[in-house]
Amino acid sequence: MNPLSRRTMLKALAATPAVGLAAGVGTATLIGAPRIARAAEFDFKYGNNLPLTHPLNVRSHEAAERIRRETNGRVDIQIFPNNQLGGDTDMLSQVRSGGITFFTPSALVIATLVPVAAINAVGFAFADYGQVWSAMDGKLGEHVRGAISKVGLHAFEKMWDNGFRQMTSGAKPIQTAADMDGLKIRVPVSPLSIAMFKSLSAAPASLQFSEVYSSLQTRIVDAQENPLPIIQVAKLYEVQKYCALSNHIWDGFWFIANGRAWRGLPPDLQKIVSTAINDAGVQQREDIKALNQSVQTDLQSKGLAFNQPSPDSFRAKLRDSGFYGEWKGRFGDEAWALLESAVGKLA
Repeated sequence: MNPLSRRTMLKALAATPAVGLAAGVGTATLIGAPRIARAAEFDFKYGNNLPLTHPLNVRSHEAAERIRRETNGRVDIQIFPNNQLGGDTDMLSQVRSGGITFFTPSALVIATLVPVAAINAVGFAFADYGQVWSAMDGKLGEHVRGAISKVGLHAFEKMWDNGFRQMTSGAKPIQTAADMDGLKIRVPVSPLSIAMFKSLSAAPASLQFSEVYSSLQTRIVDAQENPLPIIQVAKLYEVQKYCALSNHIWDGFWFIANGRAWRGLPPDLQKIVSTAINDAGVQQREDIKALNQSVQTDLQSKGLAFNQPSPDSFRAKLRDSGFYGEWKGRFGDEAWALLESAVGKLA
């Protein structure tokens, strides 16, 4: 399969709804496209919250086509993108009840049901993707999947990438934890994120994303944090001068299935579906990696100055403030030990 073009992936992240897939990718399994009459033995619905052109949907479509082909039409997966079946909370409820079969919530979304699933978003835990995939493809991911199974859901082995979050600022670059002192920074409505920035002595403000640009422009807040592609499409480089490649939080998507529906598939079909979905997830990771690299180059050309701070001072501050100790207690000793086996000592 060919890599996705930078143009295709950037269009996926824009605020306006996408109207089609990347060139050369068919639409047979996408809602709104013509469907060929057939009698699939297993007819499944898959919902997500992203536009059609996002790498997650492009690779999911490829997986659905592969599954149909390799099962000789016995398994048909219809993709409902862009919140067509409701918001994250609605789709999480539907996949549990069997109203839909597949859903790809971010770890922070499924953590509302399975708290340990948020462990990948512990502040400054992962230094790079090598550590992320070592943990999430390894024993930590296995532990989280086990917890997900206890609520009647099946989680596939490979997480899909939602990217590292980076910090931007207007007055000065963020180089060490000392630069966070009193910093007014916009953060999403996430208890884990808010607690982390408070522990760094910053002044986090939870604002709707639609308010971020104007809030930075009018200096209601001085800084914000998001993945690089979001910084680009929102044109935050127009109201920010510096970007610290802090990698302070990584989040990903769990590809999950309704447990009863999954158990109802014969083993030979389970193997085909698992292989196709996991392979597509690995390819989507490469798409996001390439996208981030090209976006950074573009942002630099627009005047955003980059630096790459060491995580050491941030980790020390979080350790001394009791942040890591508190969240170790929340996630449990076993999960925390598996995290530290991949990233080193935190608490």
